[in-house]
Amino acid sequence: MSRADLARQQAELLQALLSDGPAPSGFDTSRLRVEANVLRRKHGRVLAYQRPEVAEALGERFGPLFAEFTASRPKRDTERSGAYADAFVEWLIANGHLPKPKRGLRARLRRR
Repeated sequence: MSRADLARQQAELLQALLSDGPAPSGFDTSRLRVEANVLRRKHGRVLAYQRPEVAEALGERFGPLFAEFTASRPKRDTERSGAYADAFVEWLIANGHLPKPKRGLRARLRRR
């Protein structure tokens, strides 16, 4: 197998896991969905660790809102977790789930 073929297969697998893309040849679709859900929950835990103030402000709404966010905006394979956390915060603000931040937070979000 060439490097190009391997790279293509890896990209297809990442697409399936991160963006609900079609299962690559040789992979079981239902098992990939399970793994994709596990990966999303892991991203949620990492985000809650990185932005504890957001998780605290949302309380019980954190999990469902994060699931809603990831359904419309999956994490990209090249995206750092901090940038993804910032995108989630911006989505929460834009959709009225969190109040608009003070100027300092807005400036910090833009720097990332």
